[in-house]
Amino acid sequence: MPKIGYLLPTRERIMEGRDETAALLALAEKAEGLGFDSLWVGDSLLARPRHDPLTLLAAIAARTRTAQLGTAVLLPALRNPVVLAHQVATLDRIAEGRVILGVGIAPDVPNVRAEFAAAGVPFDKRVGRMVEGLMLCRALWSGKPVTWPKPGMEGRWTVQSGVLGPTPHRPGGPPIWSAGAVTAARQRAGRLFDGWFPTSARPENYAKEWAEVTAAAKAAGRDPSTLTPAMYVTFSIDDDTRRADDKLNAYLKEYYGVDPQLTRKMQRCFAGTPADAMAVMKSYVDGGVTHLMLRFAGDHDRHLALAARIRRDLGW
Repeated sequence: MPKIGYLLPTRERIMEGRDETAALLALAEKAEGLGFDSLWVGDSLLARPRHDPLTLLAAIAARTRTAQLGTAVLLPALRNPVVLAHQVATLDRIAEGRVILGVGIAPDVPNVRAEFAAAGVPFDKRVGRMVEGLMLCRALWSGKPVTWPKPGMEGRWTVQSGVLGPTPHRPGGPPIWSAGAVTAARQRAGRLFDGWFPTSARPENYAKEWAEVTAAAKAAGRDPSTLTPAMYVTFSIDDDTRRADDKLNAYLKEYYGVDPQLTRKMQRCFAGTPADAMAVMKSYVDGGVTHLMLRFAGDHDRHLALAARIRRDLGW
């Protein structure tokens, strides 16, 4: 059966001037109670201000028992990988092995470039920093002494026989799912990571694009069956299709500050009736998605209930 996830509205709450976390924790508990398989939190420092994802997920971990807990998506390049490895290992211990690390390189837009500059991180080096940083995290998660960089390798960070404690609950650390929909991102996911987690893949193209991921995994000597095909989709569900569409456009305009039609070209966003939403969800699963993460355009209590009902009707 496919797994269904829910993105908590951390960015939206900050935009509304509601910095408190009690309502977010209550939504996480509600989603788990409704049968959602995973709970997700986004990441940004200054470009799209929101709660720190790892800190908030630690609180959610203490309030939930079964749902997996993920980042959608974390920007590892903004963080020192030794510190990140320590934080994620501790979070995975609190969650008792329920963490999924969704990661990405960040889009090339002015406010994100400014965010990287504010963090003292060269934006144009973000892919290499992410890849090397996560390699170093995995090495530290072994619990064995780590010397970095490895012989013959030029590295950005230096570690001399460093030993991390605690190690993650899951041996080797949590699975890492990589975002991105261009060919290079799909190949990177297959070569290096444990899943592919795009926001822009269309259901009719998903199987073909996933085949690129698995081909890259095979070429790297990896078992493609161990990788997770995931997807991130934004939904606005209403009995009135036009009202659903208006709500989605208003949500995207406020969230990103640009013409919502531009966002809808870059990300998979759906507006329509519950029956139409059911068809969209089914189309992704039919295309090979095994973990579908839902972001809602407002009305979270109502959307959670609707999505839970749709899932029951689908027999998932």
